[in-house]
Amino acid sequence: MSKKLKEVSLAYGRTAEMSLRQRLLDLLEVEEKASQMSFEEFLNSVDEDTHAEWVNGEMIMAGPASRRHQEVVKFLVAILNVYVEEHTQGVILPAPFLMRLEDTAREPDLIFLAAQHQDRLHETYLEGPADLVVEIISPESFGRDRGDKFHEYEEAGIPEYWLIDPIRERAEFYQVDEQNRYQLVAPDEDGVYHAAELPDFTLPVDWLWDPPSILQALKSLGFI
Repeated sequence: MSKKLKEVSLAYGRTAEMSLRQRLLDLLEVEEKASQMSFEEFLNSVDEDTHAEWVNGEMIMAGPASRRHQEVVKFLVAILNVYVEEHTQGVILPAPFLMRLEDTAREPDLIFLAAQHQDRLHETYLEGPADLVVEIISPESFGRDRGDKFHEYEEAGIPEYWLIDPIRERAEFYQVDEQNRYQLVAPDEDGVYHAAELPDFTLPVDWLWDPPSILQALKSLGFI
């Protein structure tokens, strides 16, 4: 075979290989798009007992929560519900309740929605950002809560984000600055956190790991 014929043969082979590769990529792209679901399809495929999130057209199932996780949620819901009833016309919603953002529908452990934003509230989900989001970190959710969700919540304009890790007994409280970027806000010298979106609400951080009774907590906070 002449040198020129060999070059033509090699060039044809490379072209055929590239064509086949592109066809395979196109096929994979079609299959990927076909496997994605709209938010409406996602809502129709889950019920109130399903713990799942909608992320970029895919359903992401949530793992089971630990007892410590549930204890922290239960404590916060109890004291925040009383606070909201006494001080605002807002609403506290624990999981499972979806919060739909631009390309995701997340299921935070707890959200607070102020009275002036209740037009965002639908029967089974919140359309748009909450005023406060709380996530209780578990080993399974560590990277997601501190990474993907952190950036999503910041970009969505959620003014306040609490990250609570009951295993490490560490709590981080973020509030947006003038550039709408999260800044870490430390508790005061007595270990008490002052919320931004809940006026006059204070939380002794140690209560998250060693909670008093609900009655004692409410008395200490001046709610009863």
